[in-house]
Amino acid sequence: MQPVIIFGVGEAAQVAHFYLTHDSDYNVQGFTVEQAYLVSPTFCNLPVVAFEEIEQLYCPSQFNMLVAIGYSKLNTIRAEKCKLAKIKGYKLISYVSSKATVWPDLSIGENCFILEDNIIQPFVKIGNNVTLWSGNHIGHHTRIGDNCFITCRVVISGGVEVGNNCFIGVNATVRDHIKIGEKSVIGAGALLLADADPEGVYMGTATERSKVPIRRLKGI
Repeated sequence: MQPVIIFGVGEAAQVAHFYLTHDSDYNVQGFTVEQAYLVSPTFCNLPVVAFEEIEQLYCPSQFNMLVAIGYSKLNTIRAEKCKLAKIKGYKLISYVSSKATVWPDLSIGENCFILEDNIIQPFVKIGNNVTLWSGNHIGHHTRIGDNCFITCRVVISGGVEVGNNCFIGVNATVRDHIKIGEKSVIGAGALLLADADPEGVYMGTATERSKVPIRRLKGI
């Protein structure tokens, strides 16, 4: 099994540790964060080492790394940590769940994290540092740029171009052959039928509370 260090000590890192432990050929040896964020010597019963001195204990020629942090600031923080890890000489791994549906021609970059029940059709290209949480549909010939985060139950139809540093929320639907500009936010439940401008925010309609009181409902 290949040894790997996880950058991060939050929920995303805990999830990454679980998946790598139970569904990969990687052996998680420990965690790392920058000294300012190191509040405990262990996480998930493994050592946590300050990133500033990580290479002294875990040689980059012998250990890989996965940067497992969230989508804050449109994934720019995660992208910056990837850059710093590579400067130190670490190879960044990608994880694709054995329970995802993928095809042999899948093109995927480094530091990608693709969870269960994703359906990724043929001729899809995924850039670096992309997270696909569980249960998404990525249509044929779609291209997803670097540093993107796609949440759950998102439907991206065929031939879509997703720019760098985008966030797509739960249950969003994207029609075929449109372009989503870089640094766009597509909110939960949004229906996107035309191109999205760079740095655009597209929100779904929230469900409002009904004026009908619970006592008037029949059969519930």
